[in-house]
Order: sequence, then structure tokens, then C-alpha cells
Amino acid sequence: MIGGIIVTQSNLEKQEAKLKQLNQKIKAEKNKIEQSLGKQIIKSDNLDYATLTTPQIKMIAKKTAAFLNQDQNNQ
Repeated sequence: MIGGIIVTQSNLEKQEAKLKQLNQKIKAEKNKIEQSLGKQIIKSDNLDYATLTTPQIKMIAKKTAAFLNQDQNNQ
């Protein structure tokens, strides 16, 4: 019986390692998308990275979210 518990625990540890690796891949992909989206917004609005402040970034994000939410509600 102990051998079965060890094998099951080993399989569980392998599955946990795979899940952790998958979560890291998902996080990396989300970061990639967020960076790409941010770059496109900055490029489209002709914003200057050097002068962009945190309050301005938050305002742009809120306006973008409001626009997208309004657009979804109209569909």
C-alpha cells in the first residue's frame, strides 16, 4: 500500500509541476498581449513615452474601458 501512495504522490507532484509551468506560460502570454496593446494605444494616439504620467495612463485605461464597454452594450 505504501508503494501505491508514493506513486500517486509522485504523479500528483508531476501534475502540479505541469500546472505551474502552464500558469507561467499563461502569465507570460498575458504580459505580451498587455504590452502589445499598450504600445498600439500609445502609437495610435501619438503619445510620448517620456511625458506619459501614471495618472494619464490610468485615465487612458478608464476611457478605453468605458469605450469598449459602451461598444459591447450597443451590440
